[in-house]
Amino acid sequence: MSNATVTRIGQVNGAGDVDALFLKVFAGEVLTAFDTANLALSRTQVRSITNGKSAQFPRTGLVGARYHTPGTEILGQTMNHGEVVITIDDLLISDAFIANIDEAKNHYDVRSIYSTEVGRSLAKQMDKHIFQAGVLTARAANVITGLPGGSVITQASGAQATDGSALAANLFAAAQKLDENNIPEDGRFAVFRPAQYYALAQSTTVINKDWGGAGAYADGKVLRVAGIEIVKSNNLPNALVSNGTVAAGTGNRYAGDFSKVLGLVMHSSAVGTVKLMDLGMEGAYDIRRQGHLLVAKYAVGHGGLRPEAAVEIRGF
Repeated sequence: MSNATVTRIGQVNGAGDVDALFLKVFAGEVLTAFDTANLALSRTQVRSITNGKSAQFPRTGLVGARYHTPGTEILGQTMNHGEVVITIDDLLISDAFIANIDEAKNHYDVRSIYSTEVGRSLAKQMDKHIFQAGVLTARAANVITGLPGGSVITQASGAQATDGSALAANLFAAAQKLDENNIPEDGRFAVFRPAQYYALAQSTTVINKDWGGAGAYADGKVLRVAGIEIVKSNNLPNALVSNGTVAAGTGNRYAGDFSKVLGLVMHSSAVGTVKLMDLGMEGAYDIRRQGHLLVAKYAVGHGGLRPEAAVEIRGF
């Protein structure tokens, strides 16, 4: 009696690792989950490097205009220069082990659940670090002499953290500050935690289209205030992140007291991201443990570039 010819659907062209295509599917699902959950990366200046531990972002000052006296030699003006160096954090991983027996017993697709959670986990950590870097940037001085530093707007005395009208007023104050700092209007956004976001959504001043508002009370959505895109996230920092509690492997670059942060307004040029290793996947079948080990990973770093493009909204 002859044996049946088995087609291994996980192989590439019928050769090699019998799970090669399965890993590609898992990796694609992780990337999709990461892109869906991540809010902050696309709102930073991103640079990729092939080696090294940091990247330099040059900064330049302004050149003034002046009237020329006929016959006077034009020799040029001086311009202040500086740089911002962003260092790569340690390798961040999110890993999962799927046992053969568990996968066989489950009547649902366990792979998609694992891949979604892995992608969300990495996206959450990146958002946290970018928003922490954004708040620290709003508190920083400028590396270029003569250019303004970041800005902090404190919630008006007596106003509650969930007063939508007061929060909207702070957004207009932030927009004014960015205008005064000559920050482009395109690319501005504000991030709030759900309590502040929904306070804005309940403010008729914010969403009433007859008054120029943009949003939907029925959907609980706020689109824009003062020309600033509004983003909702649980990853805006709201506690003390000391050197002892900041995530290991970051060199304490995201430490700070964020306990009074209500919101963060930034332009996309405020914070920079350096990628050494983009989001990637590794996986292998472990015969000794009878299951698949799957690891998603990236090596990136974040830091402030333009303090004049960041505004912290702070409560009491």
